[in-house]
Amino acid sequence: MKNSILQKMAAALGFAVVLGWGYTSNAAPTVEKPEAALHRAFPNLPVESIVETDIKGLFEVISGQNVFYYYPEKEYLFIGDIITTKGKNLTAEKKGEIAAKFVKNLPLDKAVKIGKGKTTVIEFTDPDCPYCRKAFEFFKNRPDVTLYAFFSPLAHPAAITKIYYILNAADKVKAYQEMFEGKDAVQPASGYSDAIKKLAQEHMDLARSAGVTGTPTFFINGKQVVGADMQQIEKLLNDPAQTGK
Repeated sequence: MKNSILQKMAAALGFAVVLGWGYTSNAAPTVEKPEAALHRAFPNLPVESIVETDIKGLFEVISGQNVFYYYPEKEYLFIGDIITTKGKNLTAEKKGEIAAKFVKNLPLDKAVKIGKGKTTVIEFTDPDCPYCRKAFEFFKNRPDVTLYAFFSPLAHPAAITKIYYILNAADKVKAYQEMFEGKDAVQPASGYSDAIKKLAQEHMDLARSAGVTGTPTFFINGKQVVGADMQQIEKLLNDPAQTGK
C-alpha cells in the first residue's frame, strides 16, 4: 500500500516536472529589437539610425537633422541635449557631424564666393548680424580661405533686402563687402526680380535643411562652428588636426 502511494506521488511529481519544463519553454520572452520597438511606439517618426549610447538602455536616434533619445523600457522619446560634466555638448556635436555631411552636397554655385584660398569655408550669415560682421572682419584678412556665403536672416528679417542686393549685383563680392561694412545707403529697398527672391529663399531653405539655427554658422574641415568663435575657427584653419578637439 505504501509503495503504491509512493509510486503515485513519483508519477505525479514527474508529470509536474514535465509540465514545468514545457511551460518554461513556451513562456520564454521574445526580446524586441529597439528599432522595432521605436517604430511600433512612434510609427510616424522617420529614422536614419538608432544606436545605443553609453547610458545603458538609452538609444541615440537620428531623424533627418535631428537627434533624439529613446528609452525602450518605458517607450519614452527624449528631446534635448546631453552635456558632460566638462561642459561638452554631445548632442550638439552629433548635430554638427550630421550637418557637416549635409553641406558636402551644397550647391556652391548658388553661394557668394569670396577669395581664392586653399581652405574652403562654408558660412551661413546675415548682413545685419553683429557677430557675422565680426566674422567678416576676420575673414577679409585671410587670403588662404575661399569663403562660400549663404544667407539666413534668422534674427533680422529686414536684412532680406540687403541679401537681394548682394545676390542681384554684377559684382557680388563688392556688394557683400558693402553690406557687411554697413553701407546701407547704396542698396535700393525694392525692384528685385522674382528670380533673385527665389535664390534668396533657396539660401534660407538650405540653412533650414542643414539644421542652422543661428548665424554665423561655419563649416570648416568637416566641422561645424556656431557663432563668431574666432579662436576655434583659427584653430581649424591653421591646424586641421585640431578638428574635434
